Amino acid sequence: MKTIGLLGGMSWESTLGYYKAINEGVKSKLGGLHSAKIAMYSVDFEPIEKLQQAGDWNATAAMLCEGARRVESAGADFLLICTNTMHKVSADIERAINIPVLDIADATAEVLVAEDIRTVGLLGTAFTMEQDFYKGRLADKYGLDVLIPNDDDRAIVHRVIYEELCLGKTTAASKAEYLRIIEALASRGAEAVILGCTEIGMLVSLADTEVKLLDTSVIHAQQAVERATAQ
Repeated sequence: MKTIGLLGGMSWESTLGYYKAINEGVKSKLGGLHSAKIAMYSVDFEPIEKLQQAGDWNATAAMLCEGARRVESAGADFLLICTNTMHKVSADIERAINIPVLDIADATAEVLVAEDIRTVGLLGTAFTMEQDFYKGRLADKYGLDVLIPNDDDRAIVHRVIYEELCLGKTTAASKAEYLRIIEALASRGAEAVILGCTEIGMLVSLADTEVKLLDTSVIHAQQAVERATAQ
């Protein structure tokens, strides 16, 4: 079995889900007392969040590159960056290490293409929804048509992520707002909606709506399991 590298802590709430999903996946695949071989480095998210808001992506890249090198030195065979937003600096991280990075957008897009879904809604931080590093990759590399919420709804989605979900908080009011926004994307033609922030699965799930949801953290973890256990 290969060793899975995790660069986590953004937030630790969602990294916890990665650890659980990966180990459950390995147990399901291999049975018995098997669990995943994992090398993880977890960052302090507070300074990274401040740099995000300041737009200092070079500084965030430097911090994550250092974390990625530590994961590599611990023996990881490949790396998962356990966050959608910080894939903005994934190219910097790839250059800093000698092991492959399993990209979360690619993992998600491959599921969409396999299911012949071409028009998809995207929820995430404002950075993920508005900047091109994520939705542009989905469009340019996979030919997907990516829909995002309107200005007001993007502000709601972003606020809930940072002020609630990253702190481990979920509320019925926020869940209702997210479900309303998901339905609005579906009414505009989205055949599915990407939960493009690794914390969103804490708030809404497939059982909450008839709209097809893709939880990126679950998909990312599943691909890691497949790669780690492949013969």
